Amino acid sequence: MKVEIKKVKETKFPSHCLSLVLGDDKKIYASCYDGGVYSLDDSEKKPKKIVTHENISSGVRLCGDNIISSDYDGIIKWSDRKSHNELRKIKAHDFWSWQSAVSRDEKKIASVTGQYLVGGYKYEPAPEKEPSVKVYDSQTGDLTHSFSHQPPVQSIAFSNNGRFLAAGNLMGEVRVWDLSNNQMVSKWTTEKFTGWGIIKGHYYTGGIFSIEFSPDDSFIYVAGMGTTRDPAAGNGKQLWEKYRWAPEEGDPKLISSALDSEIGQGLMEVLTFHPSEKFFLMAGRMFKGNWNTAIFDSSEGKIICSENSGIRCSDAVFNAEGTKMFIGGGKSQGKIKDGKFSAWGRVLEYEVSIIEEKS
Repeated sequence: MKVEIKKVKETKFPSHCLSLVLGDDKKIYASCYDGGVYSLDDSEKKPKKIVTHENISSGVRLCGDNIISSDYDGIIKWSDRKSHNELRKIKAHDFWSWQSAVSRDEKKIASVTGQYLVGGYKYEPAPEKEPSVKVYDSQTGDLTHSFSHQPPVQSIAFSNNGRFLAAGNLMGEVRVWDLSNNQMVSKWTTEKFTGWGIIKGHYYTGGIFSIEFSPDDSFIYVAGMGTTRDPAAGNGKQLWEKYRWAPEEGDPKLISSALDSEIGQGLMEVLTFHPSEKFFLMAGRMFKGNWNTAIFDSSEGKIICSENSGIRCSDAVFNAEGTKMFIGGGKSQGKIKDGKFSAWGRVLEYEVSIIEEKS
């Protein structure tokens, strides 16, 4: 199989796009660093602000007729998709909502939080002050589940069947819960994503920035940056790992990971599967190497194609047909001109072509 990606459009947003979702109306919705949630369709050259948060907007998801967005004040907002009127607002966390996720049936929305506060002389994170993982009914806003984890918890994902929830943190610890009985069913720690700074600062850095179930829910993929001694540099490996996690199959087990011969250095912020299930995308920020956007074969884990997108990538989504790929992120912020920053957020649109090789 051969896969080709071609960038066909680049749209400027006022600030860095942290989260991205594609609606069935073909509109792109992006939550951005300036606190705005924006929409964009093919006929528009500029995005429209449709929801406003008072702090950085870290997540946006769609549930039926509702836009559900979250921010660094720990707020989750429900807004009407057509009128953009605010329907509901809840204080989910006392700290940031790092990331949010919606179940495939759109009935549940989850959010994760946690502040890195020093808990001891080894600079290990202090225990949580509130549940780090929360799940809400997407229609009523009612809290349905809350789970404990070691903060900060930076990534969250539902299984495709909606039964399980997985979350990863700064220290590379993954916990998986069964939502049908509120029990934690799997737990493991990978040391590959967490660095201890000895240059410019002494603290832990990195962690799991993206977590995803495989399409059949048999495996869990985690992505981020390999260990580094310089917290400010962001020069760890461009890394993903694949784990067998199901409790009936024994202890969690590492199955495969990105090949050293194919990766460079930089923080990877998003991993997502193509609708065909044959490959997945990993993207982020490039520190050193040849790419920050790459397509990997699902079965072998090898790179099929890659490129330097020219931006720091924070989120990505494929359309339902798998013919298009959208990446949200941004360039460097630049300097203030005429009292404001120039537009530094970006959404990139790619054409995706799959060529099946003849046997």
